[in-house]
Amino acid sequence: MNLQPDSKILFQGITAELSATHGVQMKVYGTKVVAGVNPGLGGQTFDDIPVFDLVEQALAEVGSIDTTLIFVPAYQALDAALEAISAGIKQIIIVSSGMPPLDMVHLLRKAEATETIIVGPNSPGIIVPGKLLLGTHRSEFYIPGAVGIVSRSSTLTYEIALELTKAGLGQSMAVSIGGDAIAGSSFLQWLQMFDADDATEVIVLVGELGGNSEEAAAHYIAETINKPVIAYIAGRQAPAGRHWGHTGTLAAVVGRGVNVGTVQSKLAALKSAKIPIAEKPSQIPDLVKKALKKT
Repeated sequence: MNLQPDSKILFQGITAELSATHGVQMKVYGTKVVAGVNPGLGGQTFDDIPVFDLVEQALAEVGSIDTTLIFVPAYQALDAALEAISAGIKQIIIVSSGMPPLDMVHLLRKAEATETIIVGPNSPGIIVPGKLLLGTHRSEFYIPGAVGIVSRSSTLTYEIALELTKAGLGQSMAVSIGGDAIAGSSFLQWLQMFDADDATEVIVLVGELGGNSEEAAAHYIAETINKPVIAYIAGRQAPAGRHWGHTGTLAAVVGRGVNVGTVQSKLAALKSAKIPIAEKPSQIPDLVKKALKKT
């Protein structure tokens, strides 16, 4: 992704309430939120952010947009994302949760055809500490540094960032790929980006029970990633067969064996790849320090 301090950001689904919270937080952090879109509210301003009825109207006024943040209701997210893609926006973060899986299938096909990156849905977005806030991350939990965080969970991303910060370990970037049934980007893509990122020295991967993305990530790390990776899997005490409410993962495990998607299968894959695993978030800073010493 192209993430620069001067990146121009669009806010689809902007309202006075959202602008007063997330829009203001992003602006205070230094993020250039240059326009908002909400059909029927064109011509208004929220916290000095001009609002337009259509994405193309916003671009005609403020110029090209680097990234758009989508806050519309889940059933409107597909239309909002397709409108952004049609306007030439190549980076889309969908904060909305509960987007219909078939809508995501449609969107991902369009994104692949247009080389558009989708983060989310059900994602707090991305933060580059000290430089850029895109979404709803608790920015006070982060400080600049060399630890990259990629996670399926929103709140665990914040918690682990805070644990690192309290230990004096800053972060190069943190991203939550989203907790809905189908995510726009994968652990594999972000692992590759962090591996190529000069500012990142160690990667923290945060997974959950359900699906097979952590198993796939473990194999990918063992075969491809050069930088040290620390892992944490949430849900160790969850009853057998239980899935988080925000992760629609049943389809992901069909035909892959009854043990795929369990915490045990994920831990086994990570151990096989010789990836250090934290039993709880508070252990992550020590594992990161050990990894940094080795490098």
